[in-house]
Amino acid sequence: MANRPRLRVAIFGGGMIANVHRRSALLAGAQLVAVLDRSPSDSARLAELWGVDQVYTDADQVLASGIDVLHVCTPNATHAGYAKKALAAGVHVICEKPLAVTSREADQLTELASARGLVAAVPFVYRFHPLVREIRARRMAGSFGPWWLIHGSYLQDWLASPSASNWRVDPAEAGASRAFADIGSHWCDLVEWVAGERIVELVADTATAIPRRPATSGPTFSNSLTSASAPLAEVKTEDIVNMAFRTASGVPGSLTVSQVSPGRKNRLWFELDGATGSAVFDQENPETIWLGQEAESRLLTRDPGHGSPEARRLSALPSGHVQGWAACFESFVADVYATVRGEQVEGLPTFADGARAARIVDAVLKSAQERAWVKVAGSEPGPADPSSQASAGSVPAGAPVRLEVPGSASQSNSQTEGTSVASD
Repeated sequence: MANRPRLRVAIFGGGMIANVHRRSALLAGAQLVAVLDRSPSDSARLAELWGVDQVYTDADQVLASGIDVLHVCTPNATHAGYAKKALAAGVHVICEKPLAVTSREADQLTELASARGLVAAVPFVYRFHPLVREIRARRMAGSFGPWWLIHGSYLQDWLASPSASNWRVDPAEAGASRAFADIGSHWCDLVEWVAGERIVELVADTATAIPRRPATSGPTFSNSLTSASAPLAEVKTEDIVNMAFRTASGVPGSLTVSQVSPGRKNRLWFELDGATGSAVFDQENPETIWLGQEAESRLLTRDPGHGSPEARRLSALPSGHVQGWAACFESFVADVYATVRGEQVEGLPTFADGARAARIVDAVLKSAQERAWVKVAGSEPGPADPSSQASAGSVPAGAPVRLEVPGSASQSNSQTEGTSVASD
């Protein structure tokens, strides 16, 4: 362990989530050797702040510097371009979600990662809560019986004020969906993985609670208000999504997503109701889960001395010492790096999972527009357990894509050209 070579990593982006990636990378033993931000001067400032000796001015310089892993933490519209460049250069990639703003690009990235034999991961980090692993292990052991109902919500309030705004509100930077692509995708990935089910059709309704917001941008995931004198712009992405769905094995479900629910800071909540038992997880209270049966119900507390092997592996602190979202991110990055070194880990979310999320987003937007039930493209018949064996991403069967690499005539995402890297 002591003699293991340190991975050389780079981070594109200098915002809140980029700093989380930085801390997780350092805790996992990596050497941060390159950063890029909005401009050369911002990159130099960030390099000094984060203790990076070499200052780089564009993506090509970084990718030619011998890095092992690139963390892409820039606005959504630039994700695909940077990820393609890195994979084409033989660099492993951790790319923030959404993997791309179109499912076609997400499939192309998955194909490219597979063709290059590279580790390509997406931070669906809620999989790394120890008690989430416990529910999954109990499901796999048959503790709940067949599922009868799946339901839940993901609620935030950081855009509840009409004066709050952010680059994520702009579809040119963030894509056609905001609330669902940003947080609904997390819920769907987590619940499909834990329940072992796959959403195959859905009907969705979207709503924009605040039709106009300041045209200037404020901090991500902050209720800090933008300037009161800033001009207002029309909001073209959703604040709210209500969705009903059915899985491949016929289980009905429902999901509510909102970024305008006062008092709900980051409440990802789900309930799985089976023939012989139920389970509830609440991300704002991740140290306990509710387990229900007809005769009794109880709370199970996270404890590294008890539970499934995966729940114990991911319990970094003793019981009673609260372990939360940051620890999930740290475990995710550590597992990515372990996979890069050739180790086998369970449940690592790959580009294939990012592409799956993009297809669900497509179905949600299509359903809301057509006011009808819509099938999710690429969903395979029968229940699925998308446990994402840790390796390069792969495209689901029956979903061939045409490979495009940076420099080809059909390459999109021209925003990645030049020296500018905006912060997530």
